[in-house]
Amino acid sequence: MNIPHLFTSESVGEGHPDKVADLISDSILDACLEQDSASRVACETLVKDNHVVLAGEITTRAQVDYEKVVRDTIREIGYRTAADDEVFFADGVQVLNFLSAQSPDIAQGVDARAVEGKEGCEQGAGDQGIMFGYATDETPEMMPAPIMYAHRIMRELARARHAGEVGWLRPDSKSQVAVVYGKDGQPERIMNVVLSTQHADNVSLKEIRDYCTELVKRVLPSELLRGDTEYFINPTGRFVIGGPHGDSGLTGRKIIVDTYGGMGRHGGGAFSGKDCSKVDRSGAYMCRWVAKHVVAAGLARRCELQVAYAIGKADPVSIMIDVDTFGTAHVGEEEIIRRVRDAFSFKPADMEAALGLRRPIFRLSTNYGHFTKPELPWEQLDPVKLELLRRS
Repeated sequence: MNIPHLFTSESVGEGHPDKVADLISDSILDACLEQDSASRVACETLVKDNHVVLAGEITTRAQVDYEKVVRDTIREIGYRTAADDEVFFADGVQVLNFLSAQSPDIAQGVDARAVEGKEGCEQGAGDQGIMFGYATDETPEMMPAPIMYAHRIMRELARARHAGEVGWLRPDSKSQVAVVYGKDGQPERIMNVVLSTQHADNVSLKEIRDYCTELVKRVLPSELLRGDTEYFINPTGRFVIGGPHGDSGLTGRKIIVDTYGGMGRHGGGAFSGKDCSKVDRSGAYMCRWVAKHVVAAGLARRCELQVAYAIGKADPVSIMIDVDTFGTAHVGEEEIIRRVRDAFSFKPADMEAALGLRRPIFRLSTNYGHFTKPELPWEQLDPVKLELLRRS
């Protein structure tokens, strides 16, 4: 039986330094895929003050103006001018490019080749590693409530900023939501909300707190907000210097924000800037897709799936459903595993085909969680797969 407990998750806005780096990396990936769907991309970005450093390995036939992609992305986020003495803005950054071609030692493991004892060729995994997927019925998105609510706040704050509803909002921001769960394992109430937003120098703290408190109340479920819910808005009192001016940013440092807010486990591999031959991205997406189908098919209220790969090998070296589906399984664990194996293939080439991962869709995933947007293929349910899972 579940017991009452508290769980807290955080989200960060698109102007957070790490998310600036993530979006630049994913924008470069998409720019390559737009021209060459077979592109191999592993692009890391570092941002600090007025510097953007690109590093990694890209093998592609695409002709990409990387500097233009960087500046356009920064401008899109909202760092357009040197407002409030900001040193990080689209036309003011210095771009340093240290990208090179993919190592042939890695490429030989990924390239499709003949496999002894099997017909035809198979594409190997681009690296070793473990990947997890998670789904729960506690929100319509089949995501944990704390991370979904934190993302909602960030989305609404960005919408208000881009719409110009108030002139003092700036791109950098963070949110955090603490949810109390009841004995039934469902969200019971919100204990507290933390929200910090970068702002112009000429606005009062009272105006910031009043506006942001109302924004939070507007987007969170009213039935979970109580009279004793606490709101911590810009707790330090001042947040003028932000973004890469206030802190460095690096691709792949927000992996818990990108996934389940800590509620589901994480294998450790980051997503942004990597094409789908890197199974730490495609495998995690596939696990999420399958876990979501398990819950939607009514086999369990919560499901966590794990796979593991060896570099150069097509078949996973393990696939399992967590032996305890958190006490919510409606059929036996071994039966769930059997049905998953019958319905889904976790070979890299099969995952690419099933989810359409050779398309330039990845910058859509970068902000507000990789598992929250219905337009992304790994969030869409397949009626055929659902029926296969439901069959006894």
